[in-house]
Amino acid sequence: MTSIVRRYLPVILFVSAISCSRIWAAPAPDLTAGQIASIDRFVQAEMAREQIPGVAVGVYSRGQILLAKGYGLADVELDVPVKPETLFQSGSVGKQFVSAAIMMLVEEGKIGLDDSIVKYFPNAPASWQAIKVTNLLSHTSGLSEYESGDRIGPKGPFYLRLDFTEDELLQKVEALPIEFKPGDKWDYRNTNYLLLGIMIHKVTGKFYADYLQERIFKPLGMNSTRLISDADIIPNRASGYELNDEDKLQNQSWVSPTFNSTADGALYFNLLDLAKWDGALYGTKLLKQSSLDRIWTVFRLNDGNPNPGDYGFAWIISTINGHKVIEHGGAWQGFTCHISRYVDDGITVVALTNLSGADPTHIVHVVAGLANSALVPPKLAAIEDKQPELGRRLASLLDRMAAGKDVRGEVSPELAELLTPEVVAKYVGRKLKLVWPADSQTLVSRTVKDGVTVSEYRLVKKNESRIVSFGLGADGKVAVIGFEADPDVQ
Repeated sequence: MTSIVRRYLPVILFVSAISCSRIWAAPAPDLTAGQIASIDRFVQAEMAREQIPGVAVGVYSRGQILLAKGYGLADVELDVPVKPETLFQSGSVGKQFVSAAIMMLVEEGKIGLDDSIVKYFPNAPASWQAIKVTNLLSHTSGLSEYESGDRIGPKGPFYLRLDFTEDELLQKVEALPIEFKPGDKWDYRNTNYLLLGIMIHKVTGKFYADYLQERIFKPLGMNSTRLISDADIIPNRASGYELNDEDKLQNQSWVSPTFNSTADGALYFNLLDLAKWDGALYGTKLLKQSSLDRIWTVFRLNDGNPNPGDYGFAWIISTINGHKVIEHGGAWQGFTCHISRYVDDGITVVALTNLSGADPTHIVHVVAGLANSALVPPKLAAIEDKQPELGRRLASLLDRMAAGKDVRGEVSPELAELLTPEVVAKYVGRKLKLVWPADSQTLVSRTVKDGVTVSEYRLVKKNESRIVSFGLGADGKVAVIGFEADPDVQ
């Protein structure tokens, strides 16, 4: 993805009922010197492989810090090392604080989950009447993505270098089209949480970030967590970076204060504060258990089926080796991050990086396995490919992308919004050239979900290996394309 899109999975492009009961996981044992040394070796090797300037890794047991360690540089120009206090940008991980704030207001009777959002946005178009607050929280509203394609460019309504008032921003969102009936589909849209932040302001009379400070950050002692600001003097702030077309490090792209203050992911935090957040989520200090359960339950679509994103309210709920994991990632302005809470085991792992396009999800999942062997990501063994034409279709697509061709005519409309020539050349292209043309292409997984056949292939070129996801919809259009780290490479 681009460095300017707050996606929950910063590397993979996806378009397309698990209920979390009360958690009584016992505290995890302290990490041994051998485990810490293994984590050090892996993180340092991953940084070298991905050209990441700095990484912060946290391992917690029910909020107690087992490891909080910095690697590399927070600021390359000033040669400042990463440390546990270093502040990174949240990207979409910040959405989970917004969902918690909404649930606080639900508990107080100030917001109803099944309310039409028109109740809070009375000037909205009539087409918004069917959108409920739950649809915003779960990304099932059908609203278009404001941070996509030409909309954030110089001629777009959301040009990222311009400032807008909150009312002006709302008016622009109200002019966006609705892409599907609310609740019929799941599609991750930053628009939803931008609106939730404005809703908090309308209901409480306080800017959403001020409300988060008052109700969440201050009570938990998260003294360093705050809204992004280019103007303020902020101790321990890391610099964000991206790699240019020649794989040279450069500073992050600049955006206006408006887009560094929206509720879809514009916070600073560090490892120490996230440990306090993790600890609070094991009890009822902030929210009732019923509210936490609602946040951590996969939202069901209108047809009664769980949404294909396994998404609750700002958290993804899944399992690894049968162990429940509640997680989310983010990417914004030269930063990526990921938090995974293995609630059956009482372990949480966080990785924060200051490089656009870095894969903190892989770091988190491998570190979790090094901290607890039961959480080692499963191996992806080769399987027989009974539909080889799909592999050939993928190869043709990758050939065109590697050549810099515009492939938007071959993909779904939703994916076309993301796969601009700039994105393909600058971000996808950088990952693609590591493994394409490949020395080998092997199928490791194939599933059909929500009408999309998704195949995962291992691409190997010399010493590099990546997992490429490729999904075709019933209409023959490409609905999924993405690159992930190979879990077998550690």
